[in-house]
Amino acid sequence: MKVAMCDPSLFTGRYDDSLCAAMAGEGAEVALLGRPMRATDAIVPRGYRYEPRFFRRSEALRRRMGEGRAFRLLKAAEYGLSCALGDLAPLAGADVAHMQWLPLAPADRIMLRRLKGRTALVHTVHNADAYHADAGVQGRGYRGLLDMFDALIVHGGTTREALERQGVDPKRIHVIPHPPMRLAPAGAEDLAQVPDAILPRLLFFGTIRPYKGVDLLLEACLSLWRAGHRFELALAGKPFMDIAPLIERVRAAGFGERLITDLAFLTEQRLDAHMAKADILAFPYRHIDSSGAFLSALHHGKAMVTSDAGMFADLPEGVAARTPAGNAPALAQALLLLVESAAIRQALGARARTYGDSMGNWKDMALATIAIYRGVTGK
Repeated sequence: MKVAMCDPSLFTGRYDDSLCAAMAGEGAEVALLGRPMRATDAIVPRGYRYEPRFFRRSEALRRRMGEGRAFRLLKAAEYGLSCALGDLAPLAGADVAHMQWLPLAPADRIMLRRLKGRTALVHTVHNADAYHADAGVQGRGYRGLLDMFDALIVHGGTTREALERQGVDPKRIHVIPHPPMRLAPAGAEDLAQVPDAILPRLLFFGTIRPYKGVDLLLEACLSLWRAGHRFELALAGKPFMDIAPLIERVRAAGFGERLITDLAFLTEQRLDAHMAKADILAFPYRHIDSSGAFLSALHHGKAMVTSDAGMFADLPEGVAARTPAGNAPALAQALLLLVESAAIRQALGARARTYGDSMGNWKDMALATIAIYRGVTGK
């Protein structure tokens, strides 16, 4: 089985790498098509090929241009040309072209039309609401693209039900659970770059976007700090929203020394170091289907507090402290128990690790994915 796995912007590199390696281990011939790798990427292909086929020109100019509007327009133009006029042989020549992400729906429609009938088309719907309704033109028309695929893969019932409500044929939707992941482990240098905790430390990590509720988290923390509770909050990841006013609120309230910020695209090793030095991990998301960040953190055995959105609603009781999505006071109450009790933190952390150990693995996911490929290709 020849598979072209496609994630043009490498949105979920660790996920892509894990799945491609597992499928290669089951005998599939796999190529992962993405952009040129950056210093923050930690992909080391095992048994599969990596081909930097997208954004080669814009990535070459990224450091010089920065990542502002001009760079984004250049990327969009380059991707549009690739979809309309580029060489699609690596995709069309495979038995299956599996699209993990569709980064620019108007351009993706052109590419999919060029591929239709030349190879089987499969897409993993990581979020039923494209880019969490946070992408403007990037996701405009995404729903229409779903009808062009022979099979759609989702990671849970929440996404499946959302697609069915949107009118997607249930026969084309396949549920495969998302296994836990492990980021590249932190080394001594990575650990040295993250300050040791002085007080119990709460960590929010990963890209910072409106749907992830960092504003709710800061509101909850401020209420606890004002009430005299002592703990730290670390924010680690690149903001895709203006968080300066939120940080200024913390400083203006006199709690700037409690806030640790590491606001950039961070290596997996650096993120792993942040998790290693935290006591509590926070996922106060307003909405989510499946969270790779959560699944990459389970093995650390840290106490977790989540909302009840998406996959979090289905967690077994006791795996995490769960609060209603969008409710900052409820989040503060859940955090209070964790920052004040090391015993509760340790108990929750142990349950989180045990839950991660009990979940499926990437071999199971690879076999299920290959079975879907066989169903749509007849091979």
